Amino acid sequence: MSYTQYMQDISDDIKVCLEDMGCQPILFIGSGISKRYFGAPNWEQLLIQLSEICPRIEDSFAFYRQTNDFPDIGQMFSEKFREWAWREGKGEFPEELFAQGTLPGIYIKHKIKELLDSITPKKLAEINNNGLLKEIEALQNISPHALITTNYDQFQELVFPDYTPIVGQKILKSNHASVGEVLKIHGCTTDPASMVLTTDDYMDFTMKKKYLSAKLLTYFAEHPLIFMGYRAEDSNIKAILSDIDEIISAENQLIPNIYLLEWDPNIENKHPPAKEKLIAIGEHRSVRVKSIVANSFHWVYEAFATNAALEKVNPKLLRALLARTYDMVRYDIPKKTVEVNFQILENTLNTEGELAKVYGITTLDNPTALNASYPYTLKQIGEILGFGGWHKVHMFFKEIKEETGVDIKASDNKYHIKLMIGKTGYSKYSEAGVELARKKMNGDEYILEM
Repeated sequence: MSYTQYMQDISDDIKVCLEDMGCQPILFIGSGISKRYFGAPNWEQLLIQLSEICPRIEDSFAFYRQTNDFPDIGQMFSEKFREWAWREGKGEFPEELFAQGTLPGIYIKHKIKELLDSITPKKLAEINNNGLLKEIEALQNISPHALITTNYDQFQELVFPDYTPIVGQKILKSNHASVGEVLKIHGCTTDPASMVLTTDDYMDFTMKKKYLSAKLLTYFAEHPLIFMGYRAEDSNIKAILSDIDEIISAENQLIPNIYLLEWDPNIENKHPPAKEKLIAIGEHRSVRVKSIVANSFHWVYEAFATNAALEKVNPKLLRALLARTYDMVRYDIPKKTVEVNFQILENTLNTEGELAKVYGITTLDNPTALNASYPYTLKQIGEILGFGGWHKVHMFFKEIKEETGVDIKASDNKYHIKLMIGKTGYSKYSEAGVELARKKMNGDEYILEM
C-alpha cells in the first residue's frame, strides 16, 4: 500500500467517524504543536533553557537528568530560582513577587512566562512560512468543539480567538455543556502560579485529576478526539487515558474515536505506518487508539474539517446562548445579565429552521417510530453483509454517489437520517439502506428513491 493510499484511508476513516458521531472534534494539544509553528521548547528544552538562566544552577542539565525525571528537576530548579530571586537576583523579578504569602515556585514560573511570551507570536502574520500558515488555516477550519492543552503559552488563543481560555483549577468549576473553550489543564502564562511544573505541582494535580478526568470523560466518549503535539509514550497522554480506559475501552478493543497524530518528515520513504497504536498506560494495561503519521498536517486537518456542523457559527454566540439557556432555570436569573447581539438573534428567529441550526437540534413528531424505521449504524450494516466493520459499506455509498451524483448521507431520506440526541448526532440507516448496500455489493441494478 502506498502512502497516498494510506492518506486516503485515514481521511475516509476520519470522515466516517465525524459523520457517525455527528459532532465537532476535540483537539488535545501538546508542546509539539507550539514547537512546530513558532519554535517553542518542549519540556526538556525548557528545563535546559531555565538551567542557563539561573546562575545558582551550577551543574549542567545532563547532570540532573542522569538520576531524575522532569518534575523532580523542575522541583530542584524551582528552589534554585527562589534562592537567586531572594539574594543577588532580586532585581530580575517584579517587586510584588516578594510579598508575604507568595508561593515559592513563582520565581521559576515567572521566568517561564517571560521566556514563552517573548517567543509566542502576537499575530499569525509573524509566522514566515506559507506552508505552516496554510496548515494553521486548515486547523482553524476544523471548528473544534473545544481544545484541551498542557501547554502554558497562548498560541491556541491566537489561532482560535473566539474561544474562551479556562485555566488550571477553574476547569473544575466550568460548565462543560458549553462550546468554544480552551481548557489549559497545566496552567497558562497569564497566571504563572497555575503552571504545573514541579513534583509538588504534579502531586497536587494528581489529587485533583480524578475530578478532571470525570469532566473530560464526556468529551472522550461523545466526540472525536485527536492528540496532537505528543509522542505515544508521553506521560500526559498515559496519565489521562489511565484514568478512563476502563470506561471508554472494553476488553482492549480499539477506541474508535481517539486519534494520535505524530510527525515523521520521512514517512513517504518508509512502509505505510500502522493505523492503530497500542499505548501502555501501566503494568499489564494498555489502550488501542487510531494512529496517524504524517509529514504534513494539512491533509489531516482538512479531513477533520469535513463536518460543517459549526460552519459560520460564532463560538462566542453559542456560548452566550447556552449560558443563557442554563441560567433560565435558575432561581436567581433576575440577578444575571448577559450581552447578546439581538440583531443576529432576530435574524435567526425570523428564518425558519435557523435557530435549530444554531443549537444543533431538531424536533421529532414520533421519535420512537422514527428510531424503529432507521435502526442500523454503518457498522451494523457491514456486519449484516458479512464484513468486519463499516468501511466496505462506506465505500459502497461513496460509489453510489459517484455513479448517481446523489449522496444519501447528505440529507434525511428513505435510506438515511441523522438523529440529534442532546449535543450528539448519529447517522442511522433503514432496511432500504441495507438493501441498497446489498444490491451494490452484489452488482445488482438499483434505483434511488429520494
